[in-house]
Amino acid sequence: MQKTLISFVISALIGLGLGYIAFDVVGGSKDVPAEVAQKGTDQSQSESKNEDNEKEPAETVSADSNILSSKGCLGCHSVSALNLEGGATGPDLSNAFENVEGKHGKPIDQFLKEPTSAVMSGVIGGSPLSEEEISEVVKVLQEASQK
Repeated sequence: MQKTLISFVISALIGLGLGYIAFDVVGGSKDVPAEVAQKGTDQSQSESKNEDNEKEPAETVSADSNILSSKGCLGCHSVSALNLEGGATGPDLSNAFENVEGKHGKPIDQFLKEPTSAVMSGVIGGSPLSEEEISEVVKVLQEASQK
């Protein structure tokens, strides 16, 4: 009886946590990713002004943040290779272009169509990406992996 109760409580807490994450990303605050993307862009611009030898084009970071912020990716993920700060819930996506296939058994474009992880299935299922958006995300993540 006691083990059953403990299992129930742990399962309920995990379920509530995943529900909170999915709600926050899919139905929650839509303004947060744009603010996070702007913060990342501002940091990139100030860093490139302060460092003459190291060039990081602000336009690239700004363009990259468009699809990632508009689709809510930065609500959970960051992309440190592109100086995009985001949420800490999900992993950094700097190496996702190279790592997703090994981790999830399919290339990133296929993963974005039909995710194999429970959390991402819920997130993308609630707001599927078009073919054009998938191409844009893949392009951004490929660029991040090359830095």
